[in-house]
Amino acid sequence: MKLGIVGLPNVGKSTLFNAITNAGAGAANYPFCTIEPNVGVVPVPDERLNRLCDMYHPAKVTPAVVEFVDIAGLVKGASKGEGLGNKFLSHIREVDAVIHVVRCFENDDIVHVDGAVDPVRDMETINLELVFADLEVVQRRRDKSQKMLKGDKSLQAEVDFLDRLTAHLESGKPARAMEATGEEEEILRSIALLTCKPVIYVCNMSEEDFVAGIGRNARFLAVKEAAKAEGALALPVCAELEAQISSLEPQEKELFLKELGLEQSGLDRLIQAGYELLGLISYLTAGQPEVRAWTIVKGTKAPQAAGKIHTDFERGFIRAEVISFEELMACGSMAAAKEKGLVRSEGKEYVMQDGDVVLFRFNV
Repeated sequence: MKLGIVGLPNVGKSTLFNAITNAGAGAANYPFCTIEPNVGVVPVPDERLNRLCDMYHPAKVTPAVVEFVDIAGLVKGASKGEGLGNKFLSHIREVDAVIHVVRCFENDDIVHVDGAVDPVRDMETINLELVFADLEVVQRRRDKSQKMLKGDKSLQAEVDFLDRLTAHLESGKPARAMEATGEEEEILRSIALLTCKPVIYVCNMSEEDFVAGIGRNARFLAVKEAAKAEGALALPVCAELEAQISSLEPQEKELFLKELGLEQSGLDRLIQAGYELLGLISYLTAGQPEVRAWTIVKGTKAPQAAGKIHTDFERGFIRAEVISFEELMACGSMAAAKEKGLVRSEGKEYVMQDGDVVLFRFNV
């Protein structure tokens, strides 16, 4: 999973990126502190791996990972090349989902590029630049389809849809908020629009507002409402708090979160939201050599899941020996689970479930 962190200059993007990746990316009080995108790879928190390690005592543990990309701050006119617009847009095209950081805190020492804090306006600023960029792409596709229509009347439905899509974008709405049939969804996927990418709006709040209660924060509630209208998620975070949390040892971190009345850090909540947004799950492999989590799309069948490990596993797939993580833990060992007949033999049509502990059988 590759998540791109975007936002206007000085909203806390790089501070958040540093906190969740400990990568040491530059963070300063001026626009375009980030020019080339910084990249950090973060392990996905998964308590199931720890419990499998207690059972197998493996030589190696490999969690699933998330790649965070800190992309340069955007300004008005980016779709026309203003600021670092063209680079910014090209970097967004490469990620699976967008983490859009909006500023919900007041601080006279940190300048706002538009002079005042208004997170919904900031959302609209970036979204409009992405919409303008998408309009150019859609118009080119529409012109091409219109020319081909003379020889292929079946393209009329596509031209009609692209006209509707153009009107939708011109109203300032992202493509992901548009209703479409299955065939129209295929067209959208083939165009690969920026505003089709899933979005999580991260509301960067002050420590005081975050701890006092996010449900009473007018700026967060406004962002949440605007996000819901376009089919996106809104997540409250305090980047400064995350910076403190990231420097703590695991036991200190747990105690610190408890003192704040939090069950999870912002990073954990962000990764969880990303998995849900992209429809991802993890299956597990376990043994003395290695305990490992593998990320797949929900609905993936066993042979394709096996292919995540190695293409030979998919090509020569015979069967998958599967047990749910909960059943394995209840039995205490794989041997005990087999004695109870809980380890199932699944074929090529089996749809993998989150938390499946699997051994793939193959022959090439």
